[in-house]
Amino acid sequence: MNYNFCINIEKQNRVDIFLSTLFSDFSRSYIQKIIDRGQVSVNWKKINKNVKIKNRDELFITIINEHLEEVSPEKMDLDIIFEDENILIINKNSGINVHPVPWENWNKNTLVNGILYHCKDNLPTIWWTHRPWIVHRLDKDTSGIILVAKTDYMMNYLSNIIKNREITKNYIAIVSWIFNEEKFKIESFIWRDPNDRLKMTTKNPLNPKEAITFWEIIWFIDNKYTILKINIKTGRTHQIRVHLSSIWFPIIGDKVYWNKKINTEVSTKYSLNRQALHAYELKFNLYWNDVFYIAPLKSDMKNIIWNLI
Repeated sequence: MNYNFCINIEKQNRVDIFLSTLFSDFSRSYIQKIIDRGQVSVNWKKINKNVKIKNRDELFITIINEHLEEVSPEKMDLDIIFEDENILIINKNSGINVHPVPWENWNKNTLVNGILYHCKDNLPTIWWTHRPWIVHRLDKDTSGIILVAKTDYMMNYLSNIIKNREITKNYIAIVSWIFNEEKFKIESFIWRDPNDRLKMTTKNPLNPKEAITFWEIIWFIDNKYTILKINIKTGRTHQIRVHLSSIWFPIIGDKVYWNKKINTEVSTKYSLNRQALHAYELKFNLYWNDVFYIAPLKSDMKNIIWNLI
Protein backbone atom coordinates (compact mmCIF):
# COMPACT_ATOMS: atom_id res chain seq x y z
CA MET A 1 0.00 0.00 0.00
CA ASN A 2 1.39 3.40 -0.98
CA TYR A 3 0.86 6.78 0.69
CA ASN A 4 1.86 10.11 -0.83
CA PHE A 5 1.07 13.43 0.84
CA CYS A 6 2.44 16.83 1.84
CA ILE A 7 3.18 17.67 5.47
CA ASN A 8 1.22 20.33 7.32
CA ILE A 9 2.97 20.95 10.64
CA GLU A 10 3.99 24.06 12.56
CA LYS A 11 7.35 22.81 13.86
CA GLN A 12 9.98 20.46 12.53
CA ASN A 13 9.67 16.89 13.81
CA ARG A 14 11.61 13.65 13.45
CA VAL A 15 10.13 11.60 10.65
CA ASP A 16 9.81 8.39 12.74
CA ILE A 17 7.96 10.24 15.53
CA PHE A 18 5.64 11.95 13.06
CA LEU A 19 4.78 8.69 11.24
CA SER A 20 4.24 6.68 14.41
CA THR A 21 1.73 9.34 15.48
CA LEU A 22 0.03 9.36 12.10
CA PHE A 23 -0.11 5.56 11.74
CA SER A 24 -1.02 4.53 15.27
CA ASP A 25 -1.58 0.89 14.29
CA PHE A 26 2.18 0.58 13.76
CA SER A 27 4.76 0.80 16.52
CA ARG A 28 7.60 3.29 16.33
CA SER A 29 10.07 0.41 15.98
CA TYR A 30 8.13 -0.85 12.93
CA ILE A 31 8.17 2.64 11.41
CA GLN A 32 11.93 2.81 11.97
CA LYS A 33 12.30 -0.59 10.32
CA ILE A 34 10.51 0.46 7.12
CA ILE A 35 12.60 3.65 7.03
CA ASP A 36 15.77 1.54 7.29
CA ARG A 37 14.47 -0.64 4.43
CA GLY A 38 14.16 2.42 2.19
CA GLN A 39 10.34 2.37 2.14
CA VAL A 40 10.06 6.03 3.16
CA SER A 41 11.28 9.03 1.17
CA VAL A 42 11.05 12.78 1.78
CA ASN A 43 10.93 15.02 -1.26
CA TRP A 44 11.74 11.89 -3.29
CA LYS A 45 14.97 11.21 -1.41
CA LYS A 46 15.62 8.15 0.79
CA ILE A 47 16.14 9.16 4.40
CA ASN A 48 17.12 7.79 7.81
CA LYS A 49 15.01 7.74 10.94
CA ASN A 50 16.75 10.79 12.45
CA VAL A 51 15.79 13.14 9.63
CA LYS A 52 13.55 16.03 10.62
CA ILE A 53 10.65 16.97 8.39
CA LYS A 54 9.12 20.42 8.03
CA ASN A 55 5.98 22.03 6.71
CA ARG A 56 5.32 21.39 2.98
CA ASP A 57 7.72 18.45 2.76
CA GLU A 58 6.37 15.65 0.57
CA LEU A 59 6.36 12.10 1.94
CA PHE A 60 6.12 8.87 -0.02
CA ILE A 61 5.62 5.66 1.97
CA THR A 62 5.33 2.06 0.85
CA ILE A 63 3.97 -0.36 3.45
CA ILE A 64 4.47 -3.97 2.46
CA ASN A 65 1.91 -6.37 3.91
CA GLU A 66 3.76 -9.09 5.78
CA HIS A 67 2.48 -12.42 7.07
CA LEU A 68 0.22 -11.93 10.06
CA GLU A 69 1.65 -12.99 13.38
CA GLU A 70 0.11 -16.08 14.92
CA VAL A 71 -3.07 -15.45 16.90
CA SER A 72 -4.50 -18.48 18.64
CA PRO A 73 -8.18 -19.40 18.98
CA GLU A 74 -9.57 -18.84 22.48
CA LYS A 75 -12.84 -20.08 23.89
CA MET A 76 -14.92 -17.02 24.64
CA ASP A 77 -18.56 -16.28 25.41
CA LEU A 78 -19.73 -14.43 22.31
CA ASP A 79 -23.06 -12.59 22.44
CA ILE A 80 -24.26 -13.59 18.97
CA ILE A 81 -27.12 -11.62 17.38
CA PHE A 82 -27.18 -13.40 14.01
CA GLU A 83 -25.08 -15.95 12.14
CA ASP A 84 -25.18 -17.89 8.89
CA GLU A 85 -22.54 -19.34 6.57
CA ASN A 86 -21.43 -15.87 5.36
CA ILE A 87 -21.80 -13.43 8.22
CA LEU A 88 -21.55 -13.22 12.00
CA ILE A 89 -23.07 -10.33 13.98
CA ILE A 90 -21.93 -9.93 17.59
CA ASN A 91 -22.90 -7.72 20.52
CA LYS A 92 -19.39 -6.95 21.80
CA ASN A 93 -18.67 -6.53 25.50
CA SER A 94 -16.71 -3.52 26.69
CA GLY A 95 -13.17 -4.07 27.93
CA ILE A 96 -12.11 -6.22 24.99
CA ASN A 97 -10.03 -5.20 21.98
CA VAL A 98 -11.42 -6.07 18.57
CA HIS A 99 -7.97 -6.75 17.07
CA PRO A 100 -4.62 -7.66 18.64
CA VAL A 101 -2.58 -4.62 19.67
CA PRO A 102 1.14 -4.79 20.40
CA TRP A 103 1.07 -2.94 23.73
CA GLU A 104 -1.62 -4.97 25.56
CA ASN A 105 -0.67 -8.64 25.78
CA TRP A 106 -1.23 -8.17 22.10
CA ASN A 107 -2.28 -11.57 20.75
CA LYS A 108 -4.62 -12.76 23.51
CA ASN A 109 -8.14 -12.08 24.76
CA THR A 110 -9.32 -10.15 21.70
CA LEU A 111 -12.47 -10.55 19.68
CA VAL A 112 -10.35 -12.07 16.89
CA ASN A 113 -9.22 -14.85 19.26
CA GLY A 114 -12.82 -15.63 20.21
CA ILE A 115 -14.10 -15.63 16.64
CA LEU A 116 -11.24 -17.90 15.51
CA TYR A 117 -12.33 -20.45 18.11
CA HIS A 118 -16.02 -20.11 17.23
CA CYS A 119 -15.62 -20.32 13.45
CA LYS A 120 -12.67 -22.75 13.24
CA ASP A 121 -11.28 -22.61 9.66
CA ASN A 122 -14.52 -21.38 8.07
CA LEU A 123 -13.10 -17.92 7.46
CA PRO A 124 -11.61 -15.93 4.57
CA THR A 125 -7.86 -15.98 3.98
CA ILE A 126 -6.17 -12.69 4.78
CA TRP A 127 -2.44 -12.45 4.05
CA TRP A 128 -2.17 -16.26 3.80
CA THR A 129 -3.85 -16.80 7.18
CA HIS A 130 -7.43 -17.70 8.10
CA ARG A 131 -8.79 -14.64 9.87
CA PRO A 132 -12.22 -13.15 10.57
CA TRP A 133 -12.71 -10.02 8.49
CA ILE A 134 -14.17 -7.55 10.98
CA VAL A 135 -15.36 -4.82 8.69
CA HIS A 136 -15.63 -2.02 11.24
CA ARG A 137 -14.13 -1.38 14.64
CA LEU A 138 -15.27 -0.38 18.09
CA ASP A 139 -12.99 1.03 20.75
CA LYS A 140 -11.97 -1.35 23.52
CA ASP A 141 -14.31 0.29 26.05
CA THR A 142 -17.23 0.71 23.63
CA SER A 143 -19.79 -2.08 23.55
CA GLY A 144 -22.23 -3.05 20.84
CA ILE A 145 -22.81 -4.42 17.39
CA ILE A 146 -19.96 -5.73 15.22
CA LEU A 147 -20.12 -7.19 11.69
CA VAL A 148 -17.84 -10.11 10.81
CA ALA A 149 -17.44 -11.55 7.31
CA LYS A 150 -16.94 -15.32 7.19
CA THR A 151 -16.38 -15.57 3.41
CA ASP A 152 -14.49 -13.65 0.73
CA TYR A 153 -17.80 -12.75 -0.94
CA MET A 154 -19.23 -11.21 2.23
CA MET A 155 -15.91 -9.53 3.04
CA ASN A 156 -15.98 -7.67 -0.28
CA TYR A 157 -19.69 -6.90 -0.10
CA LEU A 158 -19.63 -5.42 3.41
CA SER A 159 -16.46 -3.44 2.71
CA ASN A 160 -18.12 -1.86 -0.34
CA ILE A 161 -21.36 -0.85 1.37
CA ILE A 162 -19.43 0.72 4.21
CA LYS A 163 -17.13 2.53 1.79
CA ASN A 164 -20.17 3.81 -0.14
CA ARG A 165 -21.98 4.78 3.07
CA GLU A 166 -24.84 2.40 2.36
CA ILE A 167 -25.11 1.29 5.97
CA THR A 168 -26.75 3.11 8.88
CA LYS A 169 -24.93 2.99 12.23
CA ASN A 170 -26.73 4.21 15.36
CA TYR A 171 -25.28 4.49 18.86
CA ILE A 172 -26.53 5.24 22.37
CA ALA A 173 -24.43 7.51 24.59
CA ILE A 174 -24.77 9.17 27.99
CA VAL A 175 -23.13 12.58 28.10
CA SER A 176 -22.43 15.17 30.75
CA TRP A 177 -24.70 18.21 30.98
CA ILE A 178 -28.10 18.94 29.46
CA PHE A 179 -28.50 19.43 25.70
CA ASN A 180 -30.66 22.38 24.72
CA GLU A 181 -31.24 21.37 21.10
CA GLU A 182 -33.42 18.35 20.31
CA LYS A 183 -31.39 17.50 17.21
CA PHE A 184 -27.84 18.43 16.34
CA LYS A 185 -25.20 17.94 13.68
CA ILE A 186 -21.46 18.44 13.81
CA GLU A 187 -19.21 18.31 10.76
CA SER A 188 -15.47 18.76 11.05
CA PHE A 189 -12.10 17.31 10.16
CA ILE A 190 -10.62 14.73 12.53
CA TRP A 191 -7.42 12.78 12.80
CA ARG A 192 -4.33 12.33 14.96
CA ASP A 193 -3.43 14.92 17.56
CA PRO A 194 0.10 16.09 16.65
CA ASN A 195 0.93 16.35 20.36
CA ASP A 196 -0.48 12.99 21.54
CA ARG A 197 -0.44 9.84 19.39
CA LEU A 198 -3.18 8.23 21.52
CA LYS A 199 -5.70 10.99 20.83
CA MET A 200 -7.72 12.24 17.90
CA THR A 201 -8.59 15.90 17.57
CA THR A 202 -10.58 18.46 15.59
CA LYS A 203 -7.89 21.11 16.16
CA ASN A 204 -5.09 21.08 13.59
CA PRO A 205 -5.16 17.28 13.13
CA LEU A 206 -2.49 15.40 11.20
CA ASN A 207 -3.75 14.22 7.80
CA PRO A 208 -7.31 15.48 8.49
CA LYS A 209 -10.35 13.48 7.36
CA GLU A 210 -13.98 14.58 7.13
CA ALA A 211 -16.25 13.41 9.96
CA ILE A 212 -20.05 13.88 10.19
CA THR A 213 -22.10 13.08 13.29
CA PHE A 214 -25.82 13.54 14.00
CA TRP A 215 -27.60 13.05 17.30
CA GLU A 216 -30.96 13.53 18.95
CA ILE A 217 -32.10 13.57 22.55
CA ILE A 218 -33.70 10.46 24.00
CA TRP A 219 -34.04 11.59 27.60
CA PHE A 220 -32.73 13.95 30.27
CA ILE A 221 -31.71 12.32 33.52
CA ASP A 222 -30.92 13.54 37.01
CA ASN A 223 -30.81 17.13 35.67
CA LYS A 224 -27.16 16.41 34.94
CA TYR A 225 -26.86 13.96 32.04
CA THR A 226 -28.41 13.45 28.60
CA ILE A 227 -29.03 10.17 26.79
CA LEU A 228 -28.42 10.59 23.06
CA LYS A 229 -29.14 8.54 19.97
CA ILE A 230 -26.24 9.10 17.60
CA ASN A 231 -25.89 8.46 13.88
CA ILE A 232 -22.54 8.65 12.09
CA LYS A 233 -22.13 9.17 8.37
CA THR A 234 -18.39 8.57 8.53
CA GLY A 235 -16.45 6.08 10.62
CA ARG A 236 -13.37 7.90 11.92
CA THR A 237 -11.42 6.64 14.91
CA HIS A 238 -12.93 8.00 18.16
CA GLN A 239 -15.30 10.11 16.04
CA ILE A 240 -18.26 10.26 18.43
CA ARG A 241 -16.09 10.75 21.50
CA VAL A 242 -14.03 13.53 19.90
CA HIS A 243 -17.03 15.36 18.44
CA LEU A 244 -18.96 15.37 21.72
CA SER A 245 -15.90 16.40 23.71
CA SER A 246 -15.13 19.21 21.25
CA ILE A 247 -18.46 20.90 22.01
CA TRP A 248 -18.14 20.29 25.78
CA PHE A 249 -20.71 17.48 26.05
CA PRO A 250 -18.29 14.59 26.65
CA ILE A 251 -19.34 10.99 27.18
CA ILE A 252 -19.29 10.09 30.86
CA GLY A 253 -16.60 7.61 31.82
CA ASP A 254 -14.36 8.52 28.87
CA LYS A 255 -10.81 8.22 30.23
CA VAL A 256 -9.17 9.96 27.26
CA TYR A 257 -11.44 12.89 26.45
CA TRP A 258 -13.00 13.80 29.78
CA ASN A 259 -12.57 14.85 33.39
CA LYS A 260 -11.01 12.37 35.82
CA LYS A 261 -12.97 13.78 38.78
CA ILE A 262 -16.36 13.27 37.09
CA ASN A 263 -15.34 9.82 35.84
CA THR A 264 -14.43 8.82 39.41
CA GLU A 265 -17.80 10.12 40.63
CA VAL A 266 -19.68 8.09 38.00
CA SER A 267 -17.60 4.99 38.74
CA THR A 268 -18.16 5.24 42.49
CA LYS A 269 -21.87 6.04 42.36
CA TYR A 270 -23.00 3.91 39.42
CA SER A 271 -20.21 1.31 38.92
CA LEU A 272 -19.61 2.50 35.38
CA ASN A 273 -15.91 2.01 34.60
CA ARG A 274 -15.82 2.81 30.88
CA GLN A 275 -17.21 5.33 28.44
CA ALA A 276 -21.01 5.14 28.23
CA LEU A 277 -21.11 4.47 24.49
CA HIS A 278 -22.88 1.53 22.84
CA ALA A 279 -23.23 0.65 19.14
CA TYR A 280 -26.94 -0.02 19.16
CA GLU A 281 -28.21 -0.63 15.64
CA LEU A 282 -27.14 -1.42 12.07
CA LYS A 283 -29.33 -1.09 8.98
CA PHE A 284 -28.20 -2.29 5.55
CA ASN A 285 -29.14 -4.44 2.58
CA LEU A 286 -28.37 -8.15 3.00
CA TYR A 287 -29.30 -10.80 0.42
CA TRP A 288 -31.35 -8.18 -1.50
CA ASN A 289 -33.46 -7.29 1.55
CA ASP A 290 -33.29 -4.30 3.86
CA VAL A 291 -32.45 -5.60 7.34
CA PHE A 292 -31.72 -4.11 10.73
CA TYR A 293 -30.08 -5.62 13.77
CA ILE A 294 -30.19 -4.32 17.34
CA ALA A 295 -27.66 -4.99 20.09
CA PRO A 296 -29.31 -4.60 23.52
CA LEU A 297 -27.49 -2.40 26.02
CA LYS A 298 -24.99 -4.13 28.28
CA SER A 299 -25.79 -4.35 31.99
CA ASP A 300 -23.54 -1.47 33.13
CA MET A 301 -25.22 1.06 30.85
CA LYS A 302 -28.67 -0.38 31.61
CA ASN A 303 -28.02 0.03 35.32
CA ILE A 304 -26.88 3.61 35.12
CA ILE A 305 -29.91 4.58 33.03
CA TRP A 306 -32.35 2.80 35.35
CA ASN A 307 -30.69 4.36 38.41
CA LEU A 308 -30.75 7.87 37.01
CA ILE A 309 -34.28 7.99 35.60
